[in-house]
Amino acid sequence: MSKIIPSIFNDVIGPVMRGPSSSHVAAASRIGRLIYMSSQNGIKEAIVDFDINGSLAESYDGHGSDIGLVSGLMGIDVTDEKVPKALKIAEETGLKVVFNILDYNAVHPNNYRMKITASNGEVHNWEAISTGGGMIEMQKLDGVDINICGDYYEALIMCTEEQSDKIRDLVFTVFNENEFILENSNNGKYIFEIKYAKPFGEELKKALDKVDKEYVIYLDPILPTRSSAKCEVPFETAKQLFEFAKTSDREMWEMATLYESKRGNISEEEVFNEMSNLVDIMENCVRKGVKHNEYKDRILGQQSDMVDKAKRKNLLLPNELVNNIVRNVTAIMEMKSSMGVIIAAPTAGACAGLPGTMIALKDTYDFPHEEIVKGMLAAALIGIFIVNKSTFAAEVAGCQAECGSASGMAAAGIVQVFGGGNVEKCLDAASMALQAITGLVCDPVANRVEVPCLGKNIMAGSNAVSSATMALAGFDKVIPLDETIESIYDIGTKLPLEFRCTYGGLGKTPTSNRIRNQLENIEEE
Repeated sequence: MSKIIPSIFNDVIGPVMRGPSSSHVAAASRIGRLIYMSSQNGIKEAIVDFDINGSLAESYDGHGSDIGLVSGLMGIDVTDEKVPKALKIAEETGLKVVFNILDYNAVHPNNYRMKITASNGEVHNWEAISTGGGMIEMQKLDGVDINICGDYYEALIMCTEEQSDKIRDLVFTVFNENEFILENSNNGKYIFEIKYAKPFGEELKKALDKVDKEYVIYLDPILPTRSSAKCEVPFETAKQLFEFAKTSDREMWEMATLYESKRGNISEEEVFNEMSNLVDIMENCVRKGVKHNEYKDRILGQQSDMVDKAKRKNLLLPNELVNNIVRNVTAIMEMKSSMGVIIAAPTAGACAGLPGTMIALKDTYDFPHEEIVKGMLAAALIGIFIVNKSTFAAEVAGCQAECGSASGMAAAGIVQVFGGGNVEKCLDAASMALQAITGLVCDPVANRVEVPCLGKNIMAGSNAVSSATMALAGFDKVIPLDETIESIYDIGTKLPLEFRCTYGGLGKTPTSNRIRNQLENIEEE
């Protein structure tokens, strides 16, 4: 099966969620949700393994993988206020959950290995990974390879070698509206994975009921944008966009609506309206965060309201845009750390740099809502190019993949709003912003996504402003965006593991360890 073409609303902007990390809370929730769908009788036990050499072994509790997975296993939506209480709810409802740290040579740092027992005693073993920004891949079911990302309706048919011939004939005869049919086997077990763009009809299910098999599992999509085998997009790289723009008078934001309309088989107006809805959520997050945000179990108290207070006392430098960026970014980060509703943009750890900056443009220069939506669309298209050539996962490539990506995206968004959406200048601004953050590590203090994450999100915004200024002035970016993105991925994968969202840098200082112990005592109270 070929690589899935990324979507703005699947891979870049979203999901709408609660929690400190999209790679942990949102991704784990989606993994749990798919397993929850697979078990019609409910789940009574989950034994979850994390590899000792991966990121999750150190961060699964502080970053929320535990509450994300368990809430998903219970069918709780990732925006539900019950998410922070998922472990307690599981205990009260009789769902037994065990987390183990083992050495089993997992290839990916965000690997989940799970033994799930249903209420009727049926047992299945699943393996999945979180790939960044809330995206996932279910990779194994009962030891056999699968490939599920949540973008199709799926039927998984497990059978023996003896049963496989009849099922193969049935599958290719009856399921003729499929997008893909994948077949894998291991130790005499066969899985046929059928992907559909629409729900499976009762006639198809009845046809499967009549053949001998081990079991069949049906899954619904969990991503907002569905995939299609026939999907074709006008460009997949910055270079391709640049060439496309030579014969088009579209602004950068219009290139984004064109791309996503082709990717999701929807109208460009629908793309614009969906981004408009997301901008509303982002702005509400800022306004709510500044008003009042108290939460016991975190490192930092409320600070976002301090900016306006200091401004009224003439204590700040006279730079209203930067001051508003600091305030807005801090407000969003405080909403995140207090388990409020946020949007991963492109991730939860980097949820504030891009939206905080775009809302600051509105606050400072009174731009209308529609212009901010256009800026977000331009920014999102940069994210598409990053997904195609790199990653949003700090566990894979450090914070340059998260706050760094957000900065490059925000730079393009600013150029869209101020520079009339010139495609070349948007691409140049993004490249210069990304060049300035190469090598940025992920070293969270006290196993929380707060410090130095707040400063790095603010840096993402201020770096975006500087880079947009250079692009609008006509500075030479020297290295094209595609090459810059490829370099960031190369640098990131060569960073030591301890600088990729585990236990290094600021995260292993004496002060960090002291704060972590204090927070763990709060959790036990």
